[in-house]
Amino acid sequence: MADVRDRILVVGDIMNDVVVVPRGEIIPDTDTESQVRPRPGGSAANTAAWLGSLGAPVDFVGSVGNADAENHAELFRVGGVTPHLQVELGLPTGTIVILVRGEERTMLTERGANAALSGATVTDELLDGAAVVHMSGYAIVKDRGSGAALDIMRRAQARGIPVSVTTGSAGYLAQHGEGQFLAEISGSEILIANLAEGRLLTGESDPMKIGAALSRHAPIVILTSGSLGAALFRPGVAPVEVPAPPVAKLIDTTGAGDALAAGFLSHWVASRDPEAALRSAMNVAARAVMLIGGRPPL
Repeated sequence: MADVRDRILVVGDIMNDVVVVPRGEIIPDTDTESQVRPRPGGSAANTAAWLGSLGAPVDFVGSVGNADAENHAELFRVGGVTPHLQVELGLPTGTIVILVRGEERTMLTERGANAALSGATVTDELLDGAAVVHMSGYAIVKDRGSGAALDIMRRAQARGIPVSVTTGSAGYLAQHGEGQFLAEISGSEILIANLAEGRLLTGESDPMKIGAALSRHAPIVILTSGSLGAALFRPGVAPVEVPAPPVAKLIDTTGAGDALAAGFLSHWVASRDPEAALRSAMNVAARAVMLIGGRPPL
């Protein structure tokens, strides 16, 4: 571990994705020709993989089932990520079926071993080498039975380490409680949300009002709007809107937000310039939507 804090520590979900892209309208009770691809996934794991592809020094902490733990660990290592996996006997690695229709995705999810993540898996040594701790919102709203996510965030904040948080998904946020989520991420430096999640958290519908409201909870807020781009909000500073760059062909938006988070953190850790970091992040997200699955190719 380096003597200075220069690594990005990513904590949260790791999944086995099955991505389905129908070639036409889905017809009930019969076959629909589709592209069906198994892919490694999970929001936090995807972000770690994109960080590794960008050359950032990155550690990933998550919980997996014992049946495929070594396969996941090897995928991380090959992709430039140092894995620290909590292996759970008798539990499957989380699995999700993702049905892709343009920019829309329907997800059928089993959290599996993710729910067993322990705060102890993030050691003091890992925290002491971290420039920033990035926490997947899924770990906060769905896997908090052991209190792992909140424990890790509080330990990082006690060391003066910035914490970055994504919101997870609107459906899980609604079940968890918007006010509770905002209270739990108190003290975070960076909050990344999409429009649907921002509407739910703030009760606002206008993106500018959503961003302004969220910036009362974190000094750096990124609000993403799919193909319309993203906006950066900071208290006392005019919002900065960044358009999405054109892509040759939009194939699958799975992991686009995770890629954006990676692009932002990689640049921000080096520069502490959030506007430049967001512009860089948009280019990484554009790469992600031209691929099937949520991670960069190895």
